[in-house]
Amino acid sequence: MKIAVIGTGYVGLVQGTCLADSGNDVVCVDKVEEKIIGLRQGRIPIYEPGLSELVHRNFKDGRLKFTTSLAEGIADAELIFIAVGTPQGDDGGANLGGVWAVGEEIARHLSADDESKTIVIKSTVPVGTNAELARRMSQLTDVPFHVASNPEFLKEGAAIEDFTKPDRVVIGVRNPEVAEKLHELYAPFLRTDRPFLVMSPESAEMTKYVANCMLAVKISFINEMANLCEAYQADINDVRRGIGHDQRIGFHFLHPGVGYGGSCFPKDVRAMVHMARSKEMPSLMMEAVDLVNEAQKTVLPRKVTEYFGGVEGLKGKTIAVWGLAFKPKTDDIREAPALVLIDAMLAAGASVRAHDPEAMPNVQEIYGDRVTFCERPYDCLNQADALAIVTEWNEFRNPDFEIMHRLLRNPVVFDGRNLYDPERMTEHGFTYYGIGRS
Repeated sequence: MKIAVIGTGYVGLVQGTCLADSGNDVVCVDKVEEKIIGLRQGRIPIYEPGLSELVHRNFKDGRLKFTTSLAEGIADAELIFIAVGTPQGDDGGANLGGVWAVGEEIARHLSADDESKTIVIKSTVPVGTNAELARRMSQLTDVPFHVASNPEFLKEGAAIEDFTKPDRVVIGVRNPEVAEKLHELYAPFLRTDRPFLVMSPESAEMTKYVANCMLAVKISFINEMANLCEAYQADINDVRRGIGHDQRIGFHFLHPGVGYGGSCFPKDVRAMVHMARSKEMPSLMMEAVDLVNEAQKTVLPRKVTEYFGGVEGLKGKTIAVWGLAFKPKTDDIREAPALVLIDAMLAAGASVRAHDPEAMPNVQEIYGDRVTFCERPYDCLNQADALAIVTEWNEFRNPDFEIMHRLLRNPVVFDGRNLYDPERMTEHGFTYYGIGRS
């Protein structure tokens, strides 16, 4: 098929590249000329394992093209995917300015000589966006078209795997022929009998939000339970195993830590609250989830501050930080808990030395020379007064504890991801603080 993808951010670039890799002819469109030039030259604007190799191969083979011209990009396309950002607005709802602008521009470039094109909303959008986009476009053109919804369920750090081996594909359509065309498109990725779920656009739009909110609920729930366990000298890791084997509950997303971040969960939880308020309905659970998560981001800074006897005790201290991205295998620092920790340490007069395999350039744009960035994890530890672990990168899971102990001025570790066994840390001579562990 001939496909256009509007937006070369995280979702759009993965979508376009994976569809090209399955044999389709794909044109990715972005208004940022510098980004398009970079992609043509092999520079990938985001870090995602495996993506660079796929982009290079499909671009070289001619199945993947990049342009700043929307008219050029959609000229021959049967399917046009809208994958532009929908950032959180001032009122907590999604800002749909980019979706409206792209849809209206598509409408202006539709030709009566074309077969009916299908516009597919890939961006995360509130319920009703599909219908409103169709209405806005119809005001600008008499050329027939279809608007479908196809929410994404990609995990940063595992996006290629998630796209090529999906748990399910969800589409929202009003026309059975559009469903058939999208099923044909996704058929190569559904060979293991993964479900292709057809529903109304409104249900598809809601499915994305409900999925993310359910996962956010589990994270905030286990974090709140972890804090309670710690207060009562119980160990959340034992409790997690005790409940996880219950098949009604399971283990997924029951890993206590310093709170969730990124571009999806915080924004989508708040958007769900906004949608409820727009209908004058309560959203007590989602409001609580957001409050619990924001509070959880302060747990690690509070532990560090209390250990040093308060804010005054942190003055002149050096805190090493391992992990800056909101999760491993990405350079995304949006809503990252590490930023809350850094802000608190700098405000208290401490120095911060940080390492992350991918996210350091993005954090440096925020803090400049107020934070020292180290190319290797151990470089952070030299004469530091404490180590705080905020992101569970694999390279942090099995360090040389003897080297760590020797480099740290004060062998104390604040483990925000419960990577290490407390007894083993004590045996190595560390003072160790986890999340929800006695």
